[in-house]
Amino acid sequence: MEGQRPTRRAADPPVDTSTVLGKVVTVLHAFTADDHGVSLAELGRRTGLAKGTLHRVVNDLMNVRLLEKDASGYRLGGQMFELGMRASVERRLLEVAIPFMEDLYERTHETVHLGVPEGTEVVYVSKIGGHRPAPAPSRVGGRMPMYCTAIGKALLAFSSPALFADVVADGLARKTPRTITAPGRFRAHIDRIAETGVAFEYEESAVGLVCVAAPVLVGDDDPVAAISVTGPATRFRPEKHAAAVKAAAAGVAATLGRRAALRTP
Repeated sequence: MEGQRPTRRAADPPVDTSTVLGKVVTVLHAFTADDHGVSLAELGRRTGLAKGTLHRVVNDLMNVRLLEKDASGYRLGGQMFELGMRASVERRLLEVAIPFMEDLYERTHETVHLGVPEGTEVVYVSKIGGHRPAPAPSRVGGRMPMYCTAIGKALLAFSSPALFADVVADGLARKTPRTITAPGRFRAHIDRIAETGVAFEYEESAVGLVCVAAPVLVGDDDPVAAISVTGPATRFRPEKHAAAVKAAAAGVAATLGRRAALRTP
């Protein structure tokens, strides 16, 4: 196992596995949002760490509740959730955004998302789905590419040209027959979003799903997050809710701005 290359997601930072901290981070990054239990052998495959080293790291992480184990295998522990909720920026964002998201859900009774940018991907930090949520591939803590999601495109339209170049360089892989894969066409699409302040997705990330999103812009129009409403193409008309989504995103931005001003001496 020692010579095997560890499995690493594109958004994970490079890690030096010759250090103790590097080994710990490598193990934590080996878990995905879909995991309900991972065996030690599978962790070894994903991390590339030697069995003895991996066993010591796993035991240390279990001792501090960063990992847990049951009959199905290892999983991230409750302490990871507690630490995540102490992240001040994300916590403030959630405190402000959730009331606006709840209002959107009451208006639409469709799935409402809050996502933040990380590299060339969107990380979903909150989701309100109700009793009949659309079968979306998103999940809290999960990631999706920017280029094929409404939230991602809303963020990208107000980000630096360098980020757009990075997204195109990563490749516009076809997720569905409606995914925009031509860089020139995609550039024109993003430019239109920048003009209107609202992004749409029509079955570009998953067949049967449509979506509308707007960015949360603070300071000098810095896109710190985006809000979206997603529903099945059979019943949801995203264009009818563009104004409400845009207003919700603006409300979150204004509230964040006021709170930041109050914290400034």
